[in-house]
Amino acid sequence: MLKIMLPTIMLLPTALLSPPKSLWSNTTMHSLLIALVSLQWLTPSYLPHKNLTTWAGIDQISSPLLALSCWLLPLMILASQNHLQHEPLSRKRLFITTIITVQPFIILAFSATELTLFYITFEATLIPTLILITRWGNQPERLSAGIYLLLYTLISSLPLLITILYLHSQTGTLLLPLLKLTPPPMLTNSWPTSLMTLALLLAFMVKAPLYGLHLWLPKAHVEAPIAGSMLLAALLLKLGGYGIMRTTLLMTHPNPLQYPFLTLALWGALMTSSVCLRQTDLKSLIAYSSVSHMGLVIAATMIQTHWSFSGAMILMISHGLTSSMLFCLANSNYERTHSRILLLTRGLQPILPLMTTWWLLANLTNMALPPTTNFMAEMTIMTSLFNWSPLTIILTGTATFLTASYTLFMFLVTQRGPLPNHITLIQNSTTREHTLMTLHIAPLLLLILKPELIA
Repeated sequence: MLKIMLPTIMLLPTALLSPPKSLWSNTTMHSLLIALVSLQWLTPSYLPHKNLTTWAGIDQISSPLLALSCWLLPLMILASQNHLQHEPLSRKRLFITTIITVQPFIILAFSATELTLFYITFEATLIPTLILITRWGNQPERLSAGIYLLLYTLISSLPLLITILYLHSQTGTLLLPLLKLTPPPMLTNSWPTSLMTLALLLAFMVKAPLYGLHLWLPKAHVEAPIAGSMLLAALLLKLGGYGIMRTTLLMTHPNPLQYPFLTLALWGALMTSSVCLRQTDLKSLIAYSSVSHMGLVIAATMIQTHWSFSGAMILMISHGLTSSMLFCLANSNYERTHSRILLLTRGLQPILPLMTTWWLLANLTNMALPPTTNFMAEMTIMTSLFNWSPLTIILTGTATFLTASYTLFMFLVTQRGPLPNHITLIQNSTTREHTLMTLHIAPLLLLILKPELIA
């Protein structure tokens, strides 16, 4: 654990003390080395925990998410380079420092075996994200987006803190391995139990986000800089799914709350897919597609079977890489056309043919085309939901159909059609952008060969 944590913390002096000319290359290379070392966490183990200490440990649920969070740090730095090229040096250093600060918190949140540490790190990720959105966002609405994010997260996490404190007073421990061995006394079927379960799940449902609690997400995505969008879509949403996985394991199985949550999640997947079909803003479209995919993850985690957990984990990793890549592509369009409106940025295929290839690959993985890991995940989730109740096939089937529809719509509108008259001069795609897309798509394609690493 420390062989990842210490180099990650040492990235801060690297960002603050590197000479101006080699600032980007030093931080990118350093974080890429950390990402490559973190891949050792994916090695399958027959033990329930690897590297178990009194405060942290890595198991099959956390190792794929830890590897994903380390992998995305160099990609965020790489994606932000063009966005910050005209900024003064002090602002560049501060930006990179802010991105790096999130990383240790995310690593600790995913590996914490003690609920208090998990709660503190879960909340601590909010501060750098808020700074990123409000300080480096694009539009004047970035402050209201930051307030939305803050209010939703803080209001939902206060009940979680109270529940954790109550749990400690009842059981005398907050260690997850011990809590699994000794079912807490509050897990008897009564209305206070349902209230506690609701409080435990609410913070994660907002973070995931569940349909109805998702209104902060499109605003935050649209206003955030590219690194903020990647961080939100690929990692912070996964904290919600991970938290639900961890807390549902502590609950008794016939949980009365699973019905409203499941209904909302599946209905949300359907509704947000429909919303995507009539979006005019490219980043907003990708943000709503994230809500749709995470709806399937929430539905899968609520039924608590091995198959559904496996499907939810594969979908979280696949979606993390896919949505991050889509945001990078949307950003590369925005940097050239200075607009995110779909009608004003259409017909780019003749001008940027190689970027069209990346768009096609990202869209095919987003619509879960076989044999991608997204397809494996969606099929596993749909099968386990169908096994739980055959009626769910109506909602999941329609949601899958709508996902394919809006993905094709997004690809056709951005790449095909007549070129708008106002686009006269456009900058060529760069090696940096192609490297960024390759580093996104390569893990997705390689995981097709060995999906059990993340299942």
